[in-house]
Amino acid sequence: MSLLQVASLLIVLAGVFGAINYLFLRLPSAIGILVVALIASIAVIATDALFPALTVEEQIRAQVLELEFSEALLEGMLGLLLFAGALHVKLSDLRKAWRVILLMATLGVGLSTAVVGLGFSWVTGMPLIVALVFGALISPTDPVAVLGVLRETQLQKSLETKIAGESLFNDGVGYVVFLVLVGLAFPEGDGHGSGLADAAILFVREALGGALLGLVLGWLTFRVMRRIDDYALEVLITLGLAFGGYELAVWLHVSAPIMAVCAGLLIGDIGSRYGMSEETRIYVESFWKLVDEILNAVLFLMIGFEVFAVAFELDFLISGVMAIVLALLARLVAVAVPVLILKPFRAFSKGVIPIMTWGGLKGGISVALALSLPDSEWKPLILTTTYIVVVFSIIVQGLTVTRLAERFGRAPELPHT
Repeated sequence: MSLLQVASLLIVLAGVFGAINYLFLRLPSAIGILVVALIASIAVIATDALFPALTVEEQIRAQVLELEFSEALLEGMLGLLLFAGALHVKLSDLRKAWRVILLMATLGVGLSTAVVGLGFSWVTGMPLIVALVFGALISPTDPVAVLGVLRETQLQKSLETKIAGESLFNDGVGYVVFLVLVGLAFPEGDGHGSGLADAAILFVREALGGALLGLVLGWLTFRVMRRIDDYALEVLITLGLAFGGYELAVWLHVSAPIMAVCAGLLIGDIGSRYGMSEETRIYVESFWKLVDEILNAVLFLMIGFEVFAVAFELDFLISGVMAIVLALLARLVAVAVPVLILKPFRAFSKGVIPIMTWGGLKGGISVALALSLPDSEWKPLILTTTYIVVVFSIIVQGLTVTRLAERFGRAPELPHT
């Protein structure tokens, strides 16, 4: 199938499954599409098991593997999704919570990677360095999933900013940590150096380089937009920034996710206030909200179909269930430690630890990173386990975090220092 045919099929199926969800299931849009896609996929697998001569599953599995989900997300959709998400987060809100966001996106990711890695190595007998790779890819919260759920809730503004800001930044940091650990675990597979010094240089180059590139490109785009008053052209310019900036970051070997977040934050705050007319601001925000919704739907549809790429052996299923517990424990540590460190110096909203723990959803980025791993004896186990954790996170945590927010997150805010 050609690229246009694949894109057309995905959009058609996203629309059909979205309509089925709207008419019958009434779940939040993206989660509903994932559930319908999963049901359809499982139905195909069951039909093929009952009637082996049909070989329908084989044909669909071949198409799913040919789709290259990892490449489509990491080198295509991710830049647009991160830019769109960052566009709606204000720098003024981030400044109030920058300490906790910074700690959760750095120390939190590191602690979570260690907890999952040590636990998974003990559970499966996997070499520790390979288990740490799994810990790195499963630790970041997925901004696409998290921001999608936030749209369905009415959290306190300060708590919403912490969750959204952390999910945007820990995604980029987690991706860099993943690259570093893959270089150490599979030195022959990616071309990166395998020493600790090489790993440190890679981390600094990816993280700081991505942030610097995003700020520079965002600032240059803002300066151009200040001189223009044409909403259609300005929407096109922001689209060029998201596409072109992401590809430039990939070419320069700096973190493209961090670039997209930094550029989106700058355009969404400074650019919208000082570089756009009111009419342009409305069109830009509406355009990127629509892009976000459409790509979100397609991404969750693709996650549902990735069940065909997973090997469901009994040992893998047991490891997946245990990994869910490990991931939740690691997330609790990643949230609680930064909060406890900062608690003597500032007040936190009621329920910040349980809401941020349960609301730290995993998503398509973890699946894409697992698929991108070099072939090894451990890759099938990592992929299956990752898929189980992600599906549990999106469906179970995604559908229940609103109730948790109603219990804790809508209480009157505490004053912040």
